[in-house]
Amino acid sequence: MTDVLTYSADGAVATVTLNRPEARNSIDAELCVALRDVFDRIESDPDVRVTVLTGAGKVFCAGMDLKAFASGAEKDILFGQHGFAGFVARKRKKPVIAAVEGAALAGGFEIMLACDMVYAGQSAKFGLPEPTVGLFAGGGGAIRLATRVPRVLANQILLSGRPVDAATAVQWGLINAAVEDGGAIAAAQAMARVIAGNAPLGVTESLRLADRAFDLAEDKLWQENQEAMYRIGTSKDSREGARAFVEKRAPVWQGE
Repeated sequence: MTDVLTYSADGAVATVTLNRPEARNSIDAELCVALRDVFDRIESDPDVRVTVLTGAGKVFCAGMDLKAFASGAEKDILFGQHGFAGFVARKRKKPVIAAVEGAALAGGFEIMLACDMVYAGQSAKFGLPEPTVGLFAGGGGAIRLATRVPRVLANQILLSGRPVDAATAVQWGLINAAVEDGGAIAAAQAMARVIAGNAPLGVTESLRLADRAFDLAEDKLWQENQEAMYRIGTSKDSREGARAFVEKRAPVWQGE
């Protein structure tokens, strides 16, 4: 694995760590490629079911590397495959949980918003300061934020450029929980293990339909829901789950 990113796996749980602490884990072209490649690997690996995404050092991610941007690398950083950081516009089948320590700002906040759950240290900060440097939150912040919090709160973050703290982020529903500083990755990995213990088909379909709920009219959603119910209800894992419940034992999932 490249030096700007590390990867490890413990059973069905993978951990991906942004590894540019000297640059506050800001995103340059090399890290974009590394993130794209590692999630290609994760999505194709049947042994990995959940991923925890975190950052080395004191900051989760400070966003785009402005030095790289100023030097002309903006196309690679912003417009490559899967959008900013090679991640924010990616279509995934497997859940990703962000573990945030320090700050998730600008593109770092947008990477966090692209994840499915978030655990953060109590001193963490979250914000989109792009308007203060002549940009806007084009890595998904302007699109996703209003689906997470009421419009007026989304506008406060998007337009002011001012960050909010972890307690506020919990109150607004931006993150799942604020834990003791230094404990975010343990909390995220604990939840990842819970999810990884569930039937992979059920997890994948739940994640897909939850995402689709923002895209489709209710009648179309119900149609897709019924189709998914048939696929999952006739799967080997659904029968295994029922048998394991009746027999009072742990299920053995096959992913089919």
